Amino acid sequence: MAGDSETRVDSQAENENAIRQPFIIGVAGGTASGKSSVCGKIMELLGQNKIDHHQRQVAILSQDSFYRVLTPDQKAKALKGQFNFDHPDAFDNELIVKTLWDILEGQTVQIPVYDFVTHSRKEEAVTVYPADVVLFEGILMFYSQEIRDLFQMKLFVDTDADTRLSRRVLRDISERGRDLEQVLTQYITFVKPAFEEFCLPALAAKNWKERWPMEVLALWMTSEIYLLECVLRTKKCADVIIPRGADNLVAINLIVQHIQDILNGGLTKRLNGSLNGYGTPRKRQVSESSSRPH
Repeated sequence: MAGDSETRVDSQAENENAIRQPFIIGVAGGTASGKSSVCGKIMELLGQNKIDHHQRQVAILSQDSFYRVLTPDQKAKALKGQFNFDHPDAFDNELIVKTLWDILEGQTVQIPVYDFVTHSRKEEAVTVYPADVVLFEGILMFYSQEIRDLFQMKLFVDTDADTRLSRRVLRDISERGRDLEQVLTQYITFVKPAFEEFCLPALAAKNWKERWPMEVLALWMTSEIYLLECVLRTKKCADVIIPRGADNLVAINLIVQHIQDILNGGLTKRLNGSLNGYGTPRKRQVSESSSRPH
């Protein structure tokens, strides 16, 4: 009957829309920990880096693209290395949330381009087409619960602090026109404190103090206990921790296998609301506007 036929067409259209909803993976980690390298290695092993952007099943986004437009005073500080780019307020979180929801709804999105030499957002934008899997990397990807809840998988790239610092020095001098003194001053003043406060989220030292007896609290003040506390905070939000970054091919290959399963048909399983234990994000709520950390 005509009514039954229309019902089947509507049902098929709804199913097609559900299948197109991508699987979004958040990738966090400290500065120069190798987040971009891990994402690039995943793309390479999947063979996606050789495919035209219009046809790719996997896309990569970076939180670095979403730095806020600076005021004249902030820009003056940035040029002197006195602006904290590692603080949550440095990012346009509202735009990140909107972009993620647009991606989940299968839309083509325009990603800003940030110029790290002039500390400004360029006029042009990068077009990202709908994909089955989206990797979104950045130092503070897990800080905001509103953003964190949109990831169906969360990876943390864990790299030795000395290695990260040496990489940052080389990168900022060669690619961003900084001098050594400016890089080191910025690292000590902003980058390292921000990493310890914001990038290792969720389990605050205050809660440890409330739970622990005084004799254990005294031990907590030593570097060994502090490092343990940082590790536990790191593990709180991440589903998978990748030590040594892109050099850890065992971990990366396991993630690649999981993504390959999604690309080879796992998407249809999400019609039932989950894939290998990961649920789909809720529908966009217009009234939701919280960016508070969890």
